[in-house]
Amino acid sequence: MGDVALITPVLSGMRKQYPDIELVLVTRPAYKAFFSSINGLRFFSPDLKKRHKGLPGLLRLFKDIRKQSEIDHVIDLHDVLRSKVLRLMFRLSGVPVSVIDKGRSEKRSLITGKNKVQLKHSVERYCDVFNRAGFPVTPDKGTLVVPSAETLLKVRSLTDPEAELIIGVAPYAKHKLKMWPEENMISLLHLISEHHKCKFLLFGGNEDAEKLAAFQKKVPGSINLVGKLNLDEELACMSTLNLMIVMDSSNMHMGALVATKVISIWGGTDPLGGFGAWMQPDSFSIRIPVEELTCRPCTIYGKGECKRGDFACMNWQTPELIFKKIEKLNIL
Repeated sequence: MGDVALITPVLSGMRKQYPDIELVLVTRPAYKAFFSSINGLRFFSPDLKKRHKGLPGLLRLFKDIRKQSEIDHVIDLHDVLRSKVLRLMFRLSGVPVSVIDKGRSEKRSLITGKNKVQLKHSVERYCDVFNRAGFPVTPDKGTLVVPSAETLLKVRSLTDPEAELIIGVAPYAKHKLKMWPEENMISLLHLISEHHKCKFLLFGGNEDAEKLAAFQKKVPGSINLVGKLNLDEELACMSTLNLMIVMDSSNMHMGALVATKVISIWGGTDPLGGFGAWMQPDSFSIRIPVEELTCRPCTIYGKGECKRGDFACMNWQTPELIFKKIEKLNIL
C-alpha cells in the first residue's frame, strides 16, 4: 500500500504539467482514495480474484485496458511478475514500455554495510520512469489528498473539542523488524498524556484489530478505528490530526499525503533506503544513527530476524528518549 501511495505526488505532477496527456492508472480498487484529488486521472481496477486471475486473466486484463483507451505508452512502476507479463503483451503489440529501476544492487550494498549513503527516494524513482518515457516530471508537494467536505464532517465526530491534541497512532507494521515493542509505545503515550491533554486515534489494518483492541484498553483516551472507516475516511481523519506517531508503514505515507506531521520510529529499516515519508523533515524520522549501530539498516522492507539477537535498533530507543526527541521538535 505504501508503494502505491508514493505514486500520488508523481501522477499529480503529471496531470498539472501535461494536462493534455491522458493517464490511465491500473491498480487495486482499494487504493483509489489515494488519487481522489487528481483531476482527470482515469482509474482502472483489475479483478485479480476472478476475471483477471492467472495468465488467462492477464490476457483479459490486457484486452480490457486496451478497450478503455488507445494506449501509446506503458509505464511499469511495480516490476513484479504480473506487471512483467502484462507489459510483455503490450510490447508484442507494438506499444513502447518504460520500467522502474528499483536500485536493487544499491539497496543490497546499503544493507550489507558497503555503502551507507542516502539512496533515491521512491518518488524520484517513479519520476525517472516518466523521464525515460519522454515526460520529465516534477513531483507535487504539499497536501496531495484533499478530503471531501462530506467525509470530513463524518470524521469530525471522532475529535474531542476539550482535547489539547488529537494524535494518530499506528503501532504496528507488516514485518517485525519495523515494529517498536508495543509496551514502549504504550509508555510513550502515557508520557505524552502526563504533559498534554490528548486523545489518541489508533490506526491499523484488519489484521491488527485484535491487538489494537487490547492496546486500546491500556491507553486511556484512545479510540480504535480498525474496521470503522474506509480508506477515504481514514485519510480524512488523518488530515484533522495534530500529529501522527507511526512505524515505517503505509500509515506513515498516508499521513504525509494529507500533510499531517508524522513522527516515524525506525528499527531495522532506514530512510536511507528511499522509503521515508514524502516531504516530511528528516528530524521526524527517529532512529539510532548508523554510525552508532553499524548493523542497521539490515533490511529494506523489514523482513528477516535480528542478526544481533537483541533488537538493539528498537530496544535502545526508550519511551523517555523518544518523548524527549518529540518535545525537542516543538510539535506538541
